[in-house]
Amino acid sequence: MFAALARVVVRHPWWTIAAWVLAAFVIIWQSPNLETTSDQGDFLPSKYESVQAAQLAEKAFPQQADLTALIVVQRTDGGQITPADTAKVTQAAGNLTTKKYPTVQGFVTGPQAVAPNKAVQLISVPMQAVTGEAAKDQSQAIKDIRAELPKELGSGLEAKVGGEVAAFVDNEDSFTQSFAIISIATFALIIGLILLIFRAPLAAVLPILVIFATEMVSMKLIGAASKLLDFSGDDSLQIILTIVLFGVGADYYLFLLFRYRERLRAGDDKKTALIVAAERVGEVITSAAAAIAVTFLVLMLASFGIFAAWGPSLAIGVLVMGVTSLTLFPAILSLLGPAVFWPSKAWKKQPKATVSARLGGMVGKRPALVALGAGALMVALAAGAVGFKSDYDFQSSFPQDTESAQAAKDMRKGFPAGQTTPVQVMVQSTDGQPLNKAELDAFGQRSRSLPGIGGVQPAEMGKDPTVARVNLVLNGNPVDNDSITLVKEELTPAVHKIAPQGTKVLVGGETAIYSDINKVVNRDLSVILPVAGVLIALILLALLRSVVAPLYLVPAVLLGFAATLGSAVYVFQGVMGKPGEIFHLPIMLYLFVLAIGTDYNILMTARLREEAKEGHEPRRAAALAVEHGGPTVAAAGLILAGTFSVMLLAKVSMLQQMGFSIALGIALSAFVMSIFLVPGITALLGRAAWWPGHGDRPVKGNDSDRVDDDRLAPVGTGH
Repeated sequence: MFAALARVVVRHPWWTIAAWVLAAFVIIWQSPNLETTSDQGDFLPSKYESVQAAQLAEKAFPQQADLTALIVVQRTDGGQITPADTAKVTQAAGNLTTKKYPTVQGFVTGPQAVAPNKAVQLISVPMQAVTGEAAKDQSQAIKDIRAELPKELGSGLEAKVGGEVAAFVDNEDSFTQSFAIISIATFALIIGLILLIFRAPLAAVLPILVIFATEMVSMKLIGAASKLLDFSGDDSLQIILTIVLFGVGADYYLFLLFRYRERLRAGDDKKTALIVAAERVGEVITSAAAAIAVTFLVLMLASFGIFAAWGPSLAIGVLVMGVTSLTLFPAILSLLGPAVFWPSKAWKKQPKATVSARLGGMVGKRPALVALGAGALMVALAAGAVGFKSDYDFQSSFPQDTESAQAAKDMRKGFPAGQTTPVQVMVQSTDGQPLNKAELDAFGQRSRSLPGIGGVQPAEMGKDPTVARVNLVLNGNPVDNDSITLVKEELTPAVHKIAPQGTKVLVGGETAIYSDINKVVNRDLSVILPVAGVLIALILLALLRSVVAPLYLVPAVLLGFAATLGSAVYVFQGVMGKPGEIFHLPIMLYLFVLAIGTDYNILMTARLREEAKEGHEPRRAAALAVEHGGPTVAAAGLILAGTFSVMLLAKVSMLQQMGFSIALGIALSAFVMSIFLVPGITALLGRAAWWPGHGDRPVKGNDSDRVDDDRLAPVGTGH
């Protein structure tokens, strides 16, 4: 099948390109865009208590603000807020209300908004949740309010605008700058490394253009799939898809280009060389793309809606990239021929003994020592994973010199840290009778003695008299691990125990949402990892026709996942003293280390089998596989790891965590597992590794394809 496809594509490149362009045009023109949302709570299943509380609040308080900005006012001399100051602040709030800023529902303050120690006074600014152009108006409204406040307050008082909306405005620049840096550095890195490997400008630019076009097609197909399967993505999906496609796309391109150069060096004419290269890597690319797509599709088993939406979206992208790699890449190379390597002439020469040859010789001579050393390193790193802790405090990962960050610090001079993000307790009558305000106030007083509570806001009666809300203010940071654990394990059960008679209570709010996200993410990982392992094993079974090989290849992939997570724990929780890693880091590692790292194992294992089929005994086959396949794996791993490592340049520590962890995971997959661990174990097992399919049985009449004497250059030599 792959031979026939390769012949058609290589011999009819213009028809292939025309068909691809026509299909892309129809897809882009006809398919809808993907709808996205940024509210994490929207992705939780309705069975969770925090979601039920939010749904009840939406019905009972239909006019409540979707978002809230917060103005923190204090005296410039550091003194206490006086009654005259309060009157001035109240007047300023009234004046600002009359200005009718876009999406702003009002400015609310008064004597009740003065801190008990009179250090600060708050002005609440309820706002509507908006998207698109209206979001730009909302951002401008925050900037305009900041400009107007000094005029309204006059001398003696100063104010800072904080809260979630203001934080978004302040951090938008950090994100924009970070992603601009990441995008530019990614393109520069891919082009630069391919230039270093092949010293050919055309070879370096070609994948960028093709992968970019593939991404446009993929996004439209994802939009169509979202309508059929009824899912929506979050704001990060586009970024993740870009990284995935540039990662796997660069890998598959290098698989093809290295093998094409190898066949040219072996003496094939340019068409035959490309046909043989496309045939040989076709099975590898198809198996790798299928393994990654299936791994992504397993995310559809997740309860957390973000992960469930990522699954089909990323699977579609990878499959489209696989088709592109089997058709468009070889068609373009067929037109360019060896000119793709211009101006370098190194593709014509057989390189001398190389680093890859020496590494291969080491693996072939001492497979037990190599496998044991690589395995011990991975196990030692994986041991750190048991100490993993999640961190949900996204705001702390942004620069702390912004106005919104400073406003949060100023607010804590007079109020508990959880003042702006209270635990929302929804109280609902179970007998249909209206709730009694006195009983609700008594419930609030009882709640003051609960663990971690720094204050209780007055009860609010809902539109429906059978529903009310009591907000509990936490002493600690409402989104740190301690508060999330407190709400999950202590506060929620305690609130249920002291609920007014004849009512039921639902604990909601941002802290409760994160405690439920913690539950659902742990549940999802416990389901996703074993199912993915089984499916990857089945794909490897189909590719290798061996029962034995998947038995060590799949644990190797899972070990790589654990080693990467453990490394992150050692670095961030250990060396840097962070409270934890971003909560979705394990899923990110699943996407980029477990799924994409499988590429390298499949490529190396396929090469091990190929060398065995050439008639080599197991240790010699392992040596040649590392020598011939090692440079491809090293180049692909270096580019992908380098792509993620540029995230260390971002100003946002959350992105730095992701960049470091994923880059290290890719490096471990490529340079430890694929070059040492997997070939070492395969050499030790010998012919038993291919049982019962006899995948190592020499193919008769295949002498013309022997490339025993070929030597692939190490990364960066230009040979």
